[in-house]
Parts: sequence; C-alpha cells; structure tokens
Amino acid sequence: MTAQPAVPAAHWPDIVIRPSSDGDVAPMVAIYEHHIRRGVGDVGDFEEERLLPDDLKRRRKTMRKKRLPHLVAECAGLVAGYAYAVPFRKRPAYRYTLKHSIYVHPDHLHSGIGRRLLPALIEACAAGGYRQMIGYIDARNEASLRLHEACGFTRVGYLPAIGYKYGRWSDSVMVQCPLGTGSNDQPAAWGRPPEPVLVVTGDPFPEA
Repeated sequence: MTAQPAVPAAHWPDIVIRPSSDGDVAPMVAIYEHHIRRGVGDVGDFEEERLLPDDLKRRRKTMRKKRLPHLVAECAGLVAGYAYAVPFRKRPAYRYTLKHSIYVHPDHLHSGIGRRLLPALIEACAAGGYRQMIGYIDARNEASLRLHEACGFTRVGYLPAIGYKYGRWSDSVMVQCPLGTGSNDQPAAWGRPPEPVLVVTGDPFPEA
C-alpha cells in the first residue's frame, strides 16, 4: 500500500483533528505498516502479521461502542496521523484506565502533528469519564518521550528487553497521565449497576 504524498509544512493550512471514518482506513493502515516494519514505535506494536483494512474497521466499530476516541489529524485533505485509546486491561477494576497509541505519517514527523493529536486524545478520553492513560514507548524513541512529557505524562516504569524485533532487544518506558480529576475524587457510575458484593453468612469455614 502506498503512503500519501507529503505536503511541505510551510504550505499546510490549519491542522484539523477529527474522529476517524472508514474513508480514513487506507491511509491509517499505510501509516501503521511503516511504523511496525521500519519505525521505532511502541514495543507493544511489534506485530508479525499485516493489519488489514477490515480489521481496522472492526476495531473502530468496537471502540465507538465503548465510547473510546479514534482520531485523525488532517492536513490539506490528507491524513497525517492518527491516535486512539483502548482499555488498559479487561477486568472491571481497570475500567477507568486506558492505553493509547499514536502514529504520525513518516513524511510529517517532527512537524507538530503529535502535539495536536495527543492533547486532543487526552481531552476526549477525559470527557468520556476515564481517569488515567497509560503508554508504552520504545526507550530509544526520545522524540515520543519528549512529546508525552510535554503533554503531561510522567515516566512510571522501565521494562528492559521485553521486545525483540529488527535483530535487537527493545526496552520499553511506561508513561502515565491523569485524566480529568484523576484520582482526586470518585468516578461517576456511568449508569452502570453497582458491583456485586459478596456477603458471607454463617461460618465460612465449616468443619468437614
């Protein structure tokens, strides 16, 4: 798949951040394939199989059902990057925490796309009632680490040699950013029923 041609930064109109659509799938797949095969990105994205357009469409549909944002940065009518968030873990205790990914077109790196996409993603996730955002970044990707720190993330963990690709071991830096009021107060119930409480009556450990 051929990536979209680059537009010189000096000739860009304002960058538009908007929800992605099925019409954006082809350029998003092209951007993704570049990063997992040649770029230095998230260690968690060391995939061996190609991302197919239908797979990405299904992922977007699932995210919409869960009120999770999937955003693109558009410049001069071209998709210059995209970002999204997924549940950090499946268990209910982690339902207010998300894990995110952000990808920028290889011809538009270091041009301010990430600095527009990431804050928009943070804002959208906070508006959805989520409280924490986690990211895993290749330790060699200093540009991404600087971007995240500029957007309010802090380094909370270092995982040495957890990934292997491109003939090398990869270290991962775990970063975290509070969303909204973070842990300063109780989260809203989102209209969900209360979690079940286990009530034990009588002797919980009767003799055999």
